[in-house]
Amino acid sequence: MKRLKKSTGWLTLMMLFLLPVFLKAQDEGKPKETPPPAADEAAELAKKLANPIASLISVPFQNNTFYGIGSYKGTQNVMNFQPVIPVRLNENWNIITRVIVPIVTQYNVTGENTSQSGLSDITASAFFSPSKSHNGVTWGVGPAFLIPTATDTYLGTGKLGIGPTAVILKQANGFTYGALVNQIWSIAGSSDRANVSQLFAQPFFTYNWKSGAGIGLVGSITQNWETKKNATTITVPFSGITKFGKQIIQLAVGPQFPVSGTPLADFGWRAQLTLIFPK
Repeated sequence: MKRLKKSTGWLTLMMLFLLPVFLKAQDEGKPKETPPPAADEAAELAKKLANPIASLISVPFQNNTFYGIGSYKGTQNVMNFQPVIPVRLNENWNIITRVIVPIVTQYNVTGENTSQSGLSDITASAFFSPSKSHNGVTWGVGPAFLIPTATDTYLGTGKLGIGPTAVILKQANGFTYGALVNQIWSIAGSSDRANVSQLFAQPFFTYNWKSGAGIGLVGSITQNWETKKNATTITVPFSGITKFGKQIIQLAVGPQFPVSGTPLADFGWRAQLTLIFPK
């Protein structure tokens, strides 16, 4: 427990401070102080970042930590590296690719005095989406893939999976609200591991001020149809946009409230740094 708290603290500090310092150091010989993005630019970037399938290249580093998990009061830290890259097909259609690469460290989750650390399974999605929204409504559909990259049996499914994914949202007057869903079934993998039939739903609500600052409410719902288990968490992130050198970034932090899960955690929090690359 103490080891994870220390590693979590160092990991978060590195994410929120060391990376921006590194990026700033690359601008040696240039003015030390760079003005933050103009209000209009920050507001537009915040609006796009609130849209999971916006035509904007972004590279989020999302750190999630949970405490008091199960009867052994375990602790888990998950760093998600999740780049979003849009590809323009033509004037009317885009493909937006989203990849989630989780790096997990946990203690006393699978049993007393146990620990696991390593890569979990990767989830990759591709959304076919209209390049223009209609009345503020944006949508996208496509395939989602579960790739068995876990380096520890306890950190992954051992199965290759595929299924549909979709997202729909509306943006107006600083508000963004909608939902992202996917359903994945296993199609190959280790015969010693359980089959996968899993639904993931992420309803989200965000309000952004003209400065680019924002507050949100994000749900994460995972339903395992094979085991009939559900895991639900509510996150309340606070975010803002600034610059380090010429690199535009978004910083976000907020508490997480586990609603259900096996095993269930007592409390959690999220810290996120997003590198933004406007076209």
